[in-house]
Amino acid sequence: MTAITPPNIVDLLLDAVCIVKTDSSIVYVSPAFERIFGYAPEEVIGKRMLDMVHPEDLAATQSQARYVTEGQLQLHFENRYVRKDGQIAHIRWTARWVEEQQVRIAVAHDITERKHTESLQAAIYSISEAAQAAEDLVSLFAHIHQTIGTLLPASNFSVALHDRLHDTVSFPYHVNERHPAPAPRPLDADALCSHVIRNGQTLLITPDSLPPTAPPMATAPRPLYWLGVPLHTQAGVLGALVLQGYSEEARYGDRDKELLQFVSTQVASAIERTQMRKRMQHMAQYDQLTHLPNRQLFLDRLKTALTRAQRDETLLSLLFIDLDRFKEVNDTLGHAMGDLLLQRVAQRLLECVRASDTVARLGGDEFVVLLESGHAAEQATAVAEKILSTFTQPFDLDGHQVPMWPSIGIAVYPDHGGDESLLLSHADAAMYLSKKGGGNQVRIAATPGRTQQGTLQSGASH
Repeated sequence: MTAITPPNIVDLLLDAVCIVKTDSSIVYVSPAFERIFGYAPEEVIGKRMLDMVHPEDLAATQSQARYVTEGQLQLHFENRYVRKDGQIAHIRWTARWVEEQQVRIAVAHDITERKHTESLQAAIYSISEAAQAAEDLVSLFAHIHQTIGTLLPASNFSVALHDRLHDTVSFPYHVNERHPAPAPRPLDADALCSHVIRNGQTLLITPDSLPPTAPPMATAPRPLYWLGVPLHTQAGVLGALVLQGYSEEARYGDRDKELLQFVSTQVASAIERTQMRKRMQHMAQYDQLTHLPNRQLFLDRLKTALTRAQRDETLLSLLFIDLDRFKEVNDTLGHAMGDLLLQRVAQRLLECVRASDTVARLGGDEFVVLLESGHAAEQATAVAEKILSTFTQPFDLDGHQVPMWPSIGIAVYPDHGGDESLLLSHADAAMYLSKKGGGNQVRIAATPGRTQQGTLQSGASH
């Protein structure tokens, strides 16, 4: 009867047994080393274990090695290694020092899958939290970029959003070492993004495997790796996440594709929530017809502006504007034309002020202009004259040439009050006097204790 040789128990272990000298040169590794690190035992004998450590973990690993060499047990140290194929392996170590042989003997337990799962869960949670806290899409995208970068190489990362109404693609977030952010363009002008968004399918282009249906890559210099993942929502594909790699250090494979696909579901939801919150915020703060700030947002800005003016000892002016005979337009041409007129008026008012000033619609045909950082009361008068001048041209309402004039009242901080309600009431009262005097003119509110200060009509002083 043939004797059965018992197997070497160490050779059957799924964990790798490693024996290294003080300088970390390898004396022995068990067969499981190849499964975990990618190198066959004969490839690494005599080489330094530390040379395979991930650069970011090298200092901590050297410190732990000294700790073991001093005679301390190591029971649960974790670090990362770069495998032969370039992938990252996460290892949990147990180790001890063997004084007689002057070597460290250690057991490596592969925890890469556990770390991958933990990282993925942390990424999803992080993206969800960012969707709640982000003030705008750009800050959300920056956070998403940072989070994805913890999972795979993401130095070159873009978010492409599809405008279904105009069938265009834009890149509100674009970080790329070779190319600046592309301008918005027709979707089909970007063949790769178009392929991902129109088909709703992930596209991975590598030097070794070019999908037969992949469109040509027009950009130059062309990346070695291109990975695009659609952002699916219940309403359809709203865009794509794009990763590009220009070297072998930033290569992508099927595992990266699956990971990004998994994360993209959470990203799409985060984008939808942020967009919805911004729309709701806009609806609460802006007039839906003219898209100017509404009364509430205007009062908030006025309060903040008054605080700045008091601190900086500058003037602040309010122009209260009401349209003369606006009701006649509604009565003769209809409310749709009246709405169009209000939109045209809003545009002209915006053209009369600086970007730092505020034009708001308080309701009906009442508008108000907030002028900040002034040092002379004449600034408000000059803007009022400009408004009177621009209203001398009739408004084109779908072929109807409609004349319209404003009545304007001016109040100035600090002459006419130091709080929002007082300034607004003085400007309103001055506007009422302008309208009562025949309209198409400007009245400056009287300084308390004085009479009405002045009138402008049709852009000229009376």
